[in-house]
Amino acid sequence: MVDLPKIADMPDALDAAARRAAWWNLMLVDHGFLRAVFLNKRKVDDDLWRAAQPSPTHLRKAKMDGFKTILNLRGPRDDGPYTLERQACAELGLTLVDFPIRSRSALDRPTLLAAIDIWKTLEYPVLMHCKSGADRTGFMATLYLWQHKGVPLRRAMDHLSLRYGHIRQAKTGVIDFFYEQYLKAEEQTGIGFRAWVETVYDRDALNAAFKENWAAKILVDRILRRE
Repeated sequence: MVDLPKIADMPDALDAAARRAAWWNLMLVDHGFLRAVFLNKRKVDDDLWRAAQPSPTHLRKAKMDGFKTILNLRGPRDDGPYTLERQACAELGLTLVDFPIRSRSALDRPTLLAAIDIWKTLEYPVLMHCKSGADRTGFMATLYLWQHKGVPLRRAMDHLSLRYGHIRQAKTGVIDFFYEQYLKAEEQTGIGFRAWVETVYDRDALNAAFKENWAAKILVDRILRRE
């Protein structure tokens, strides 16, 4: 399935019962009670911040802080967090852009090209988020700094580190592996990133070549329960 960015549709009105159910799902099922204490919100640069899944309370604060756009890397979903996020963004006048990014598999070519180009289309400042603010936000922060701001890739990859909660030894390490495979190709041939994505990149081969650590897999999948 090809995942491309899309401005979220306007939400239907929520009655009191539906709102309560959505909050219950956000706080308990999606672990929002943890994010109420620590949102893992970090500055990428003056135009972009990264975070875990925000609640309506977090979004109100984002509006007060001057953010214009919310970039949702989890994509549209039929659950409490997304229902409340879409409702809050509509009420607050924040543009919600849904762009599903996968953290446990290399991305397909059209999604990668869209990820390169999306930064030219957003109204800044932008708050982007995934579930935990560790993996997908790290992938996109790296891409943003490198492709949009001209930061060297190795330095931009500092956003893929344990201090953000990213565990490269688990399946989510396919993100690091993806960038490292490009760096090898660039060193050998001098090929540019877009040209590599368009003509050389093989998602299936990259996925097959990446090997995760079993202990890290248990930590990420069973204990942290990352998406």
